[in-house]
Amino acid sequence: MVNHPRRDSRAPALLGSALALCVTAVMLTGCVGADAGSQTIGLLLPDAKTARYESFDRPYFEERVAELGDYDVLYANADQDMGKQQEQAESLLAAGVSVLVLDPVDAEAAVSIVNAASGLGVPVVSYDRLIAGGDVAYYVSFDNDLVGVLQAQALVNALATGGDGGILMVNGSPTDSNAPQFEEGALSVIESSHLEVLASYDTPDWSPDKAQEWVSGQIARFGDRIEGVYAANDGTASGAISALRSANVSPLPLVTGQDAELAAIQRIITGDQFMTVFKDVRPQARKAAEIAVALAEGEEVSSPVHIDGVPATLLLPVAVTRANIAATIVADGFWTLDEICTENYARACADAELIAP
Repeated sequence: MVNHPRRDSRAPALLGSALALCVTAVMLTGCVGADAGSQTIGLLLPDAKTARYESFDRPYFEERVAELGDYDVLYANADQDMGKQQEQAESLLAAGVSVLVLDPVDAEAAVSIVNAASGLGVPVVSYDRLIAGGDVAYYVSFDNDLVGVLQAQALVNALATGGDGGILMVNGSPTDSNAPQFEEGALSVIESSHLEVLASYDTPDWSPDKAQEWVSGQIARFGDRIEGVYAANDGTASGAISALRSANVSPLPLVTGQDAELAAIQRIITGDQFMTVFKDVRPQARKAAEIAVALAEGEEVSSPVHIDGVPATLLLPVAVTRANIAATIVADGFWTLDEICTENYARACADAELIAP
């Protein structure tokens, strides 16, 4: 249970200059301004390369906040730039937000944002990635260790034993606090299996281009010994698959992913990608909105689950392959068949028995 003092009386005095700063942030990042007199909640997301943030996290968060009352959301996206996120946070705090919901570009550097917010009596909700310190009010995410377990278990189950083959590990960004958890979960399965890790890479900024460049080098090094690619998310999976395609590798090694991006689901249907991990970000975004509104109203928040001493909600991820797309992604309404089975994918969808031939 966490108590937070009300905002420092200095905050309103900074409002005029803060709004000017927020206008600058709006021009760069698509921040949404608040109506005069409305209570505001700040939402800072880390990047636009990962499709989920703009397509799901932001709209579902804003929708739930609107359902809960007369609140405005000040929003900005950092485009994987921690310096920009720091400036965005300073602008929102100066503008007098009641609560800050922060998905950090860099979990350690973001402690300075938490400390600045605490100094003004503004509680911080750590969203998706856990900030590595400070007085964080609440943490909303998925069971990240389980994500890695699901990815690795899919590879172990699908790849035959024996031979001198192995897998490449294309891990997440070294500044993302979730990335080591994905990797640790995966290694807990891989290290007790028959699979050999041929090489491992931490992908800067989750960049598909960096993943493609690295995998290209490993193809030259290991050739047909590569049986699978542990890609930590769908973006890095796309980079790995591009490298394999460019090198004319056939058959394609099995490639994992995460986030159930539309392009990834389509790659799974065509057989380019083996699996992804479905993290339904809709309840995640809604839960964060509910916590943010409660904190804005001065209510105490608590949970029976604590991560590093922070009350938390951890949602469960689901492994998705070609065999269960209909029962998971489609059944849950995350993507519709019309969205998945466009003209270019109609034949593959028919082969997967998602639509009639």
